Amino acid sequence: MAELSDQMKDQLARHFMEAIPHARSLGMALTLIENGVAETTMPYDKKLIGDPSTGVIHGGAVSALMDTCCGAAVMSHPDSPLGTATIDLRIDYMRPATAGQALLAHAECYHVTRSIAFVRATAYDEDRSRPVATVTGAFTVERPPNDAKADPAGGQA
Repeated sequence: MAELSDQMKDQLARHFMEAIPHARSLGMALTLIENGVAETTMPYDKKLIGDPSTGVIHGGAVSALMDTCCGAAVMSHPDSPLGTATIDLRIDYMRPATAGQALLAHAECYHVTRSIAFVRATAYDEDRSRPVATVTGAFTVERPPNDAKADPAGGQA
């Protein structure tokens, strides 16, 4: 099977993210996608508030932003040819996001094996010197049947 070009992979990742209902509902936008790196923004929205007394966005929305951004990074990696799904995502909340501010997630797919991609990401509000949260994750690597990278003998992994 022919390799996908970097541009085609980026377009596939962009389309994949736009097709995810929760990403659309949360207002996520992919702002950077290239060679295993992605950035995604999510605007502040009152419907996402987790604590009405402070106006802070719920941690679940932060987690969804980071998970989605990580998936886009995996899909754009040169060694990850098709789709992906989250296997494991560990999130560390460093501080509450500032009420009223949009969030930005930056993800990097730093290693891809035959069947698993490893990703790390950070979420920020307007203060880029103080992360809101960090994640590390493992994602599936979907390969087409008979992909030589999947199995050196040419079979399925």
